[in-house]
Amino acid sequence: MKATEPQDAPRHPRHDAGSVASPAHISAPRPHFEVLAAETANNVVRFARRFPASDHELTVVVPAYNEEQRLPATLDGLADYLNRWGIDYRVLVVDDGSRDRTAQLTDGRGARFSTISQANRGKGAAVRNGMIHATGKAIAFTDADLPYDLDGLKTGYRAIAAGDCQVVFGARDLRESAVLAPRRLMRTVATLVFRSIVRRLVSSQITDTQCGLKVFSRRAALEIFTRTTIDGFAFDAEVVYLTHRLELPFRRIPVTLINEYASTISLSRHALPMLLDVSRVRRRALGGEYVLDGAVPPILIESATVEPAHAAA
Repeated sequence: MKATEPQDAPRHPRHDAGSVASPAHISAPRPHFEVLAAETANNVVRFARRFPASDHELTVVVPAYNEEQRLPATLDGLADYLNRWGIDYRVLVVDDGSRDRTAQLTDGRGARFSTISQANRGKGAAVRNGMIHATGKAIAFTDADLPYDLDGLKTGYRAIAAGDCQVVFGARDLRESAVLAPRRLMRTVATLVFRSIVRRLVSSQITDTQCGLKVFSRRAALEIFTRTTIDGFAFDAEVVYLTHRLELPFRRIPVTLINEYASTISLSRHALPMLLDVSRVRRRALGGEYVLDGAVPPILIESATVEPAHAAA
């Protein structure tokens, strides 16, 4: 897959998507969603949604909650980097019920930038919403404060474009990773404790589940995020679990932390719920509650209608 030169794209106006679980709740322009039945070789009828076809190379999803102060610099940084890269991209902000002007910050930035607004559900719900509605051949998500050097984004995209893997996890615990901005001691300790628990309950291979830079092929994004259930900050652990169970090939790549992580996560308020959510993933896995068959076939993804491109506003 070769990156194309930047080109103008249709302007998708900001709209509400109050229910991330059902893409049909999204307002105009409404993608073509319908239920299709396909008979397998074993005469088992399976149902899959038809999603709109990919119409550009890379979508970057940015979940945001009350990010009026930090998000403009993040959008500027993404635009500068991606324009210099020369890839055909879109940036999709998912506003998780903010009470400030977060939902308006993509207005006036041209056709490559748009926002989905939803009721406040949590970071996991916001990322899920963005992943399901993004239409890039590859889909990444990163945090609203843009904490990582974007060269990691390019590395992840190229690995997927080359067919080396379907999922790329940024990893702060690789030898090649670097920290150029100090983190608070308590957050570092909490991260190490959380990693240890996730390693025991979810994955011994992907040991830094919470790194806020991940890249997926479109198919992998749909297969994973149409199955996720966790709306809070521990959703990454569920993503890792589903990557393993769906047998999606993955890579871990080093990242460089360039900003001190200062998200809306609070150790006092979110540590226990995160641990409970990880335990929930384990319980659901042991109970066989994840539906792993009926994956989204590529032919269904590519068969849907796409709006033609036109000059940006």
